[in-house]
Amino acid sequence: MTSRPAHIVLPGRRPRIRPASTSSRARRPSATAPDRVRRVFDVAAALLLLLACLPVLVLIALVITATSPGGFLFRQVRIGKNGQPFTIYKFRTMYAGCDDRAHREYIRRVLLGAPPPPGAHGLCKLVDDPRVTRVGRLLRRCSIDELPQLLNVLRGDMALVGPRPVLPWEAALFEPRHRPRFDVRPGITGLWQVSGRSRLSLSEALDLDLQYVRDRCLRLDVVILLRTVPTVLTCRGAA
Repeated sequence: MTSRPAHIVLPGRRPRIRPASTSSRARRPSATAPDRVRRVFDVAAALLLLLACLPVLVLIALVITATSPGGFLFRQVRIGKNGQPFTIYKFRTMYAGCDDRAHREYIRRVLLGAPPPPGAHGLCKLVDDPRVTRVGRLLRRCSIDELPQLLNVLRGDMALVGPRPVLPWEAALFEPRHRPRFDVRPGITGLWQVSGRSRLSLSEALDLDLQYVRDRCLRLDVVILLRTVPTVLTCRGAA
């Protein structure tokens, strides 16, 4: 039986010690009416999208499995609301067994104010990345690799719209000013995805995540979802 990853202490946030007798339900803040409406909307939309896309999802899974060794689904631990880790689902776009040293070095250098390494551009999109399969390159360009995250929405780990879900070691490098981005669920799409995608720098994407949290409302979510459709269909901003 696998153990759940430990809670991540985010920058600028002190860990709190709670009495053992206090139940988790009592500690959890009650959801506001807009939050409940947004959650109902997310679940309903995710179910409809999964049902509508089911034949396409099955076809993609078969193509991935047939064209490169390994499973069709990629699982990875990301940091969600309130710093809680969760397992994100994506279609596998890389060859099995690839390491992430290039990505780690890029993030570390950018967040520490150093120039990015050669061969990186935007949100750590490496030019002609040899780790990415031919099928994976197409899936990434059309953002189809993100579709399994609809399962994360149904599980309550993610929302349709929200900040970019980040890795634990990325969250540990963030500045305290980035803390508010963890006050909401991460999203499949978000403000940075419809404002340039991979053309943006990491700092610009993080700033847009913070802007989204400040201005967050159901109307903004609908606007972002509507803007996501032409952005994905035209591959605008894709690497």
